[in-house]
This record gives sequence, C-alpha cells and structure tokens, in this order.
Amino acid sequence: MSEHLDPSVQALLREVMEDEYPLLLDTFLSDSEARLHALRQAHDARDAEALRRAAHSFKGSCSNMGAPRLTELCRLLEHQARTGELTPVSVLLAQAEQEFAIIRTLIESERQRHP
Repeated sequence: MSEHLDPSVQALLREVMEDEYPLLLDTFLSDSEARLHALRQAHDARDAEALRRAAHSFKGSCSNMGAPRLTELCRLLEHQARTGELTPVSVLLAQAEQEFAIIRTLIESERQRHP
C-alpha cells in the first residue's frame, strides 16, 4: 500500500478525521474522478492552461491524501502544460488514470476490512 498510499498519512488522516474519515475517502474518490475528467477534457481540447490548473489542483489533493505516485504524475502533467509541450500528456494522463484505479481499489478494500 505504501507505494500508492502513504500509510503514515492515512493513519494521521484517520486519527484527525475520526468518524469522518470514510466521508473523506468518499470525497477524495468522487473528486478525483471529476478532476481526471477535467484533465481529459483539457487534453482533448488542447487547452494547456486548463490542463495546468486542473493538474495543479489535483496535485494538491493527492498530496494531502498521501498518494505519492499520483502526486508526481500530476506534477509532471502540470509541468508539461506549463511548457506547452502536450505531446507526452496522453501517456501521463493514462498513467494517472491507472494509478487512480489502483488507489480506488486499495481504498475500497481498506474500507471493507475496517468499515
């Protein structure tokens, strides 16, 4: 789990959020889907500025949740959008979608073990 979700961050969030932790997870999952959709739309429209903003915002969310790989992918997406070089974005976006799918599975299995 640690390569996708930092267990120390998850433990801290669980401690701080207490009974609201499951709501935080639900919010992160639904928010992430919306952010990935926004990234995909910006990419399809070749809108570098919208892509940069979406990647920057998603990067912060992923960092707060302790998702290091997804945070790094968002950082790379943001960098590519800032430079205007959008050619590698489709590969990075696909990797971000794959990483999010792994994180979703980890969160859902964790919630089943600790309802």
